[in-house]
Amino acid sequence: MTVRSLKTGNSTSLAVGNVSVAAPGTPTIGTATATGTSTATVAFTSGGGGLATSFIATSTPGSITASSSTSPITVTGLSSNTSYTFTVTATNNNGTSSASSASNSITTDALTSFTVNYLVVAGGGAGPSGRGGGAGAGGLRSTFTATGGGGTLETAPTVNINQNYVVTVGAGGSGLDGAYTGNSGSNSQFSNITSNGGGGGGDTLSATVRNGGSGGGRGWSNSSGSTGGSGTANQGYAGGGMSNGGTSSTGGAGGGGGAGAVGASGVNNPNGTGGNGGSGVSISITGSSVTYAGGGGGGGRINRGNGGTGGGGNGGNYDGSSNQDSSDGTANTGGGGGGGGSVDRNGGSGVVILRYTDAATINIGAGLTHSTATSGSFKVTTFTAGTGNIYWS
Repeated sequence: MTVRSLKTGNSTSLAVGNVSVAAPGTPTIGTATATGTSTATVAFTSGGGGLATSFIATSTPGSITASSSTSPITVTGLSSNTSYTFTVTATNNNGTSSASSASNSITTDALTSFTVNYLVVAGGGAGPSGRGGGAGAGGLRSTFTATGGGGTLETAPTVNINQNYVVTVGAGGSGLDGAYTGNSGSNSQFSNITSNGGGGGGDTLSATVRNGGSGGGRGWSNSSGSTGGSGTANQGYAGGGMSNGGTSSTGGAGGGGGAGAVGASGVNNPNGTGGNGGSGVSISITGSSVTYAGGGGGGGRINRGNGGTGGGGNGGNYDGSSNQDSSDGTANTGGGGGGGGSVDRNGGSGVVILRYTDAATINIGAGLTHSTATSGSFKVTTFTAGTGNIYWS
């Protein structure tokens, strides 16, 4: 470019970089290659016209797209054992080219087996009223983030296409048994992976305590050193007992065990303090962190125990003047029901969550309540009630 001075008449040359003012030309399609059950590469060469800044491959069927600044383009999210062709367009700031001709047809690999990550949480136990102990959380087993009872993370199993697998979501415990102890929660299951129902909370009228995925808390007792129910290895912790003795007006009941910690013991003091429920475990299998399997709080005279994080119900007070009642465990967390108060409290129902490749399609039989979402390149199916068979295709 030449610039002339109006004052002197002298000319000055300025160097200006080349700038494309044209849209890119149509790319020439190359070879498409299947590279797995859900991926392929698409080769191309750029066309004429303006300099392209990106190239986009589009599949037929499905209109699945992927982009790259160079050849080849890697396309993901394809279905297994499915035939595809692809076209490529070029783009810059001035526009987009017409589509190339279609590529050769490819067929993605057939899916025969794959691994499945799971979270299996059983139903929490029931918490008895009066001076009852908090109930234990449902057992928690997981291959993702963490597992229960301080155990080692479990190994994701391999499943086969078109093979049936059983799923059961355990209900929370409800009401009392003949020994005035809260009923335990029901087991949850995926294939041969079973989590045990949480132990019911103990009542002061009975020395019985319930073992479970996590153990139930001990009801108030005048026996120093009383212990709660035991948890199951790699699923949950024990319930709390009594840290010392006491009288009917000063004793507090133990909290239920959680998947992440033991339930606290009740304390003999003027307030009759109930033990807190054991904390649960945070799992990110859905793509977001959620805490499951907290133990129920133990009943107290005035100071009730709090439910453990992860759906544990709060304990209640047996001194009517304090007006704090217990609460149920939270549904689909496996939380234990709170002990104490004026009402027997239910445990929270369990949950089964499965995370698997998005190249697979899950088929679910009658009897199961479920939903499926996508998290990145995975599908996540959550079962919230029932029992039945599933298979993948």
